[in-house]
Amino acid sequence: MNTSMRTLLAGGAAAAVMLTSGVAAHAATAYPDYEAPKIFGTSFQPDPKHDFTKGIHSRRNGILRGWITDVRGAVAEYEPIKWKKGTHTEGNFVGPPEGDVMAYASPIAKDVLYLSAYGCSSSMTNLTVSRKTGLGTKKCSRTTLIKRHDRTRMPALITVHKGRIVKVQEIYTP
Repeated sequence: MNTSMRTLLAGGAAAAVMLTSGVAAHAATAYPDYEAPKIFGTSFQPDPKHDFTKGIHSRRNGILRGWITDVRGAVAEYEPIKWKKGTHTEGNFVGPPEGDVMAYASPIAKDVLYLSAYGCSSSMTNLTVSRKTGLGTKKCSRTTLIKRHDRTRMPALITVHKGRIVKVQEIYTP
């Protein structure tokens, strides 16, 4: 076997190792395909096994229709929301009544998938939403997620897996 053939084989083997390790790393961050709630559901999603008397902590695995109310470092506080039909408009999303303790807190995963309905720029003027579902489609950075959702309550589908927020997909509301 000549030197160029050995180099070619060694390079191929190294590439195979890199590809497999990349797949393994990606598989470690994967999560099940949780069932999504109704986007414009008119009741708060129940979490019967969650004990709100034990302080604010992560929601169970799954997708919550909610919004982030505060971000401290890399930990987001969030609460469920529901659609309230309006009399003069279509309606709007509302959170739990004042004094209700229906809140959660979870770290935002480093590889969180953030799908914006308003683009990634700070001006939020580009609509990047599915016409079919009303959900955001533009993949933006974790930094954009943290900055935007720390300032403004944006309705979203928030996916929690193993105590961490792994996906935030904004809900477009006109």
